[in-house]
Amino acid sequence: MLLVVPAEIRDNEARVAATPETVKKFIAQGFAVQVQAGAGHGALIADADYEAAGASIVKDAKTLLKAADVVLKVRPPEKFEIKLLPARAAVISLFAPFTNPLLSDYAAHGLTCFALEMVPRISRAQSMDVLSSQANIAGYKAVLMAAEHYRRFFPMMMTAAGTVQPARVLVMGAGVAGLQAIATARRLGAMVEAFDVRAAAREQVESLGAKFVEVPVEEDAEDAGGYAKEVSAEYKQKQAELIAEHAAKSDIVITTALIPGRPAPVLVTEDVVKVMKSGSVIVDMAAGMGANGVGGNCPLTELDKTVIKHGVTLLGESNIPSLVAADASQLYARNLLNFLMLMSDGEGGLNTVQEDEIIEAAVLCRGGEFLKPQFLKGGKA
Repeated sequence: MLLVVPAEIRDNEARVAATPETVKKFIAQGFAVQVQAGAGHGALIADADYEAAGASIVKDAKTLLKAADVVLKVRPPEKFEIKLLPARAAVISLFAPFTNPLLSDYAAHGLTCFALEMVPRISRAQSMDVLSSQANIAGYKAVLMAAEHYRRFFPMMMTAAGTVQPARVLVMGAGVAGLQAIATARRLGAMVEAFDVRAAAREQVESLGAKFVEVPVEEDAEDAGGYAKEVSAEYKQKQAELIAEHAAKSDIVITTALIPGRPAPVLVTEDVVKVMKSGSVIVDMAAGMGANGVGGNCPLTELDKTVIKHGVTLLGESNIPSLVAADASQLYARNLLNFLMLMSDGEGGLNTVQEDEIIEAAVLCRGGEFLKPQFLKGGKA
């Protein structure tokens, strides 16, 4: 079978779905591999590196895609890419299934599509968890972005001219991204507090040397999959009061809160921004995920822009992992390789129909049939 890796065409997407390391392993499994010219440039991978790993370089997407049996991508196929693909092709990618308006188009074209963000959070699937690998990178980079825009030191600095106090960082959401943000901010010498609606997060937060900020309500908002779920009105009121109190004392706020299939919860209201210190920074990692695609965890956030509101700098970068494209691509490519190996027969063949909970959780459509009707709502990918 022919496995192809096209260049990503989405704006500000520098990642690539395969690396020379994974190309070698695909070839060892019996696949022929073709990579579009320049596909790895944003991730600092030269075409010659792919060729050295055994891949063939194809100049244009049309030639590459028309013969593909398996397509590896970072972002979901666009309309014109769908038309170029053979109806029998399998596509493995991130698909943004809650918001992607092209889901029915994939099925209508006869594609078999696997959404990597739907891989279940079970022990056997940890090596395929793209959400975690990319969130880890995003949490790290978010702190560095904040440091770039913050006009003071992060650590305590003792000088002959006096002592400079360390920055105070508040991290909202202690999932993978939040925990990495905490760890990075601590390494830079900041004083860190963290908030999460999941009671189980306390131990993880404190193990990293941060203070856990807890809402004084006996309610746990963790679902069976380990993700945050909707909380009660009472909890939201107490949460808002607590956030306002701690944000007003903070120099940097990093928000990471997302609820799968729902708009990002508003954690930092405009009123809270108004009471924050002049020169403080908010990195909104839910940018563009607010109600109707506006705002994020803060309604003042502007998608893919850096703005100053009420003296506070708000960073709304929507694709933070792409800013660390080399390592993000390496981790993503390994996740994808591990997922594909579930279906590989070791002789260049792919069995996409198996009684495997990981495969069945990730498959969106197969043979013209859309298998996850709960996602057919439309939106923007």
